[in-house]
Amino acid sequence: MSTLARVRATLWRTALQAVPTVFGIVILVFFLLQLVPGDAVDVLAGESGGISEEGLAMLRASFGLDQPVLVQLLAYLDHLAHFSLGYSPRYNTPVMDLILSRLPGSIVLMLLSQIIAIAVGIALGAIMAAWAGRWPDRLLSLAALLLYSTPGFWVGLMALVVCSVWLGWLPSGGDVTIGADLRGWAWLKDFAAHAVLPVTALAGFFVAIYARLVRASMLEISRQDFVRTAHAKGLAPFVVTVRHVLRCALVPLSTVAGMHLGTLLGGAVVIETVFSWPGLGRLALEAVMARDYAVLLGILLLSSLTVIVANLLVDLLHAWLDPRIQTR
Repeated sequence: MSTLARVRATLWRTALQAVPTVFGIVILVFFLLQLVPGDAVDVLAGESGGISEEGLAMLRASFGLDQPVLVQLLAYLDHLAHFSLGYSPRYNTPVMDLILSRLPGSIVLMLLSQIIAIAVGIALGAIMAAWAGRWPDRLLSLAALLLYSTPGFWVGLMALVVCSVWLGWLPSGGDVTIGADLRGWAWLKDFAAHAVLPVTALAGFFVAIYARLVRASMLEISRQDFVRTAHAKGLAPFVVTVRHVLRCALVPLSTVAGMHLGTLLGGAVVIETVFSWPGLGRLALEAVMARDYAVLLGILLLSSLTVIVANLLVDLLHAWLDPRIQTR
């Protein structure tokens, strides 16, 4: 089967699996959210200082919250069929517009943290494997263990206290300086300065996972027969390590990294809250506190689609890294 044919088969197989998967996730999450006591109208009434029963009934009727659960589900599915995510009672705006306004911040935060985590994890894992059992390996293993066992919110808070409060090197929160009205290169520098701490705090946990995974994979692969054959042919040790050992070690790494694309949003909730970063993670937390289930459903739907796309990319990457893997 040619490469193009394998890609088409993978795309078609993923599409067939994605539709019922997303449909099942929407229905399951919808019914689970109905078990949570209270709704957006109760929160709005509490914030306004009180409202009459007639007023509560009018608000629920205007948002469709007075309808039976099955009627609300059918109405939501109808919105999805028309490429709409519904309306947010809390923010008084369409959910799609609200998510799109926060999506760029989350994409930048998640992609940068994942790229840094993969790059640093591969470098540290290769060093640990090359010096296995000696002091560089033990020192880096200890550092990876500390990163893995330390909660992300604590890392973020300590980075905030040290780098922002004590030393004053970096901004303490947000994505840009409020009221600065910067453009071009000045805006990019300001944005990068604001992104350093949250990206580093989010990437730390995944650096530890990827470094340990690359180390274990490289040590296992280095004992294989084809690696000994490469050495016997007279290839340089660096060439054998990079072309044969490290390349094969990237297969399990890509699998784990693809799985973590979906879980990054969970970690982003904490990091975005600590650093006041305007993204989907912080929006999801606000939606939970406000009982704004339409927004929360939209974010969970986007997260599930992200996992599906990540799995597709991982399948295609596997076929490129190891030609023996056939996508069927």
